[in-house]
Amino acid sequence: MNYNTIIYHTTLNSIKPPLPKIMVEIKLFVTCKKKLMKNITVLMLLVFLIFSCNGDGDEENNLLPEVHVDETVFLNNPEYINLQIVGGWAYSQGGISGIIIYHYSANSYVAFERSAPHLSPQLCSKMTVKNGIIMFCSCDDSEFNILNGAPLTEGVNYQARQYRVSILSSNTLRITNF
Repeated sequence: MNYNTIIYHTTLNSIKPPLPKIMVEIKLFVTCKKKLMKNITVLMLLVFLIFSCNGDGDEENNLLPEVHVDETVFLNNPEYINLQIVGGWAYSQGGISGIIIYHYSANSYVAFERSAPHLSPQLCSKMTVKNGIIMFCSCDDSEFNILNGAPLTEGVNYQARQYRVSILSSNTLRITNF
């Protein structure tokens, strides 16, 4: 082995170890950049989905007047006995034309205005519960889901007005719109 071979051999050896380190750094940079781009893409997609919703069934309803709602319901009263079981429902005072209360799950209730959301309040627009799962308006035979207030009738674009339900105790509910 001559002097030139030794220098060449040492130079190659001194160059080889840093190359893998540089390649690892480049791979790491590219991997991080790909993850960042993926996160940015997912974020942009979410923002797009949020702002592109057309709002069907959740349009602003100016047909129903705003009224103060603050009702206390005692589940031990005979008129509310059905609310003691999941899937039970009852009518209550309050709101514009009354309130429909539904026992949604073990610790959850929902409450809706009885006035049909797509009509001005009138006698026939007072919704009733049909088959225990549908809120029904006799003015135009429109139907609404009792679980979430969504319209089930084609052409109806308003959801039933929902009120907040707070469980004050095991036998007392508070229904409000604030």
